[in-house]
Amino acid sequence: MRTIRNPDRRRPAPVAATLAVAALAALLGSCASAPPANPHDLCAIFKEKPRWFRAAKKAETRWGVPSSVMMAVMYKESSYVADAKPPRTKLLGIVPWKRESDAVGFAQATDAAWKDYLKATGNRFAERDDFDDAVDFVGWYLDAAHRRANIAVTDARSLYLSYYSGIGGYMRGTWKNNAWLKGAADKVATRANSYAGQMRRCRVG
Repeated sequence: MRTIRNPDRRRPAPVAATLAVAALAALLGSCASAPPANPHDLCAIFKEKPRWFRAAKKAETRWGVPSSVMMAVMYKESSYVADAKPPRTKLLGIVPWKRESDAVGFAQATDAAWKDYLKATGNRFAERDDFDDAVDFVGWYLDAAHRRANIAVTDARSLYLSYYSGIGGYMRGTWKNNAWLKGAADKVATRANSYAGQMRRCRVG
């Protein structure tokens, strides 16, 4: 008698394979978005993450802001954590409460600033947790500060002050009595100079 094979016996294999592929994709995706091993060396960052290098150079070409400056701003904002968010405030000093702002992602772009970016660039599918989109946002914003506030694209300190305070706030001088912000801007400038020197001494791409 001819044996009729049960087709159901072969169904689990494709399902298992699909799950395995999905798990691998998730793993690779998480690795791709993980912060670089050495965030203090821009050459090492770009060698570890060549896609970041290509995205940063593309944004540099598009907006005219050096990669070293954009990357220094992004490091200060998120330490290169893709889904970074501001810390929560504490209710009664104990209970976790609302976050300090609605800023999200690599560039810590607020909802309002991101909306302006999407409208200005037409890049309506951009995401704040995508490095390519985030570095383009930073370039766009710093270029706007350069044009509106007459800040040199190499002046990382002033560019960061405008990034954090808003271009209007920077021009009004709201940052002048903010010791923390001025210190943070100094750190961005120091990192940008360090990054620029590192890139002059190495080859990437």
